[in-house]
Amino acid sequence: MKTILVPLLTTLVDLLRSRASLHLEMLALRQQLAIVASRDNKRMRFHPKERVFWVWLYRLWPDCIRTVAIFKPDTLVRWHRKGFRLYWTCKSRRRWGGRPAIDPDVRELIRTMSRNNIGWGAPRIHGELQMLGIRVSESTVAKYMIRHRKPPSQTWRTFLCNHVSELVSVDFFTVPTATFRVMYVFIVLRHERREIVHFNATYHPTAEWTAQQLVEAFPFDSAPTYLLHDRDSIYGKRFRSRVRSLGIEEVVTAPRSPWQNPYVERIIGSIRRECLNHVIILNDRHLRQVLKSYARYYHSARTHLSLDKQSPVPRSIEPPEQGKVVAIPHVGGLHHEYLRAA
Repeated sequence: MKTILVPLLTTLVDLLRSRASLHLEMLALRQQLAIVASRDNKRMRFHPKERVFWVWLYRLWPDCIRTVAIFKPDTLVRWHRKGFRLYWTCKSRRRWGGRPAIDPDVRELIRTMSRNNIGWGAPRIHGELQMLGIRVSESTVAKYMIRHRKPPSQTWRTFLCNHVSELVSVDFFTVPTATFRVMYVFIVLRHERREIVHFNATYHPTAEWTAQQLVEAFPFDSAPTYLLHDRDSIYGKRFRSRVRSLGIEEVVTAPRSPWQNPYVERIIGSIRRECLNHVIILNDRHLRQVLKSYARYYHSARTHLSLDKQSPVPRSIEPPEQGKVVAIPHVGGLHHEYLRAA
């Protein structure tokens, strides 16, 4: 009896169903067949358009869940809820009214100010923007300014610029001789005018010898306020003691960070490229002669971009009326200085 009753009830329900529901059921079955036929891989992945179709069909005909065989009903419900959130997110966006949008250039200016001025807060940046005629609120400035994770600290560039007149750098570099021995050159550079204050060379540098070079470089209370150097072991206890006796405060770079001592690294590179790479050094006396010759050229004739294309010892501009141009050789003719002579 039961086996006969179930098919009869199913047939009766099908007869009572509307024509529209039958068409929707056929549409759902055809769509499933089309999706299965277009997939080659085992795992079924649905495109956004297909998800929109099933969500639309579910809203139009909720009973479509009973005809779906290629995904679970919970998946369709999840798609519907996600579509609901996206719909109201787009619908609730302001199209007019409220505060005007902040210009991207203003946002970038706020970030630049907070990045370049580590001690400035939102009120200080807001005041600076007002002086520039930019009308934004202080809360907007606080929203777009950069938040520093650590307490603000100045950069090495800022430190060097603020102490350039009282800062001296020291460093060593090596020079091979004709007999394959290695000489060590100690150089002292004053930052303000890129002036080579002192240099000397030795085969066996020691802490005592290095400390003595500072005494020779700064006689008669001419020592600077700060001395910048790296973490070489030669700058040990004896060296630090001599530095303190001269009234100099040490500034030590981070480990393996030559870019924190840029000026003296640059002059060492210039000495190599413009002088030592073109000369075979015979001995220590020859090395000192060559370096003295280059130092004279460096101070009196060589121009520097950082000094507005002047030399450490400023040169005067010579107009054409002073005569013809004359070349004066330096460093054995490796470089020349050009002057006007009547």
